[in-house]
Amino acid sequence: MKLQHRMIVFDAADLHAERAFWAGLLGGTVQPASDRWHNIWVDGEWQLGVQHAPDHVAPQWPDGTPQQMHLDFYLADPADLDSTHESIIELGGSLLRSADRTANHGVQVYADPAGHPFCICWLPPH
Repeated sequence: MKLQHRMIVFDAADLHAERAFWAGLLGGTVQPASDRWHNIWVDGEWQLGVQHAPDHVAPQWPDGTPQQMHLDFYLADPADLDSTHESIIELGGSLLRSADRTANHGVQVYADPAGHPFCICWLPPH
């Protein structure tokens, strides 16, 4: 089987908050395809889809409604952790679990505006 395209799609009750968050975090742009579906483009490539799902219920991480999936983003420079954290919060995300930011590797867990969890990770320099 040959696939022409692969992408991740987020369901969200608030389509506009969700698309603005991911476009802002990834440095991309939003291109609505319909009233219910918007695409996030980064550097000329289709990266994410956001679909309006009026009955979407956010997972309650780590307990409660089961987590269905999450994304991990690895920082190129761990020194960017503070500015990344600030950007996530300013864009409407929330911190779910903090880590020791002085450690040479770690993971902080966040949620986007619709409650989808994702991790900001850092590793020791090579």
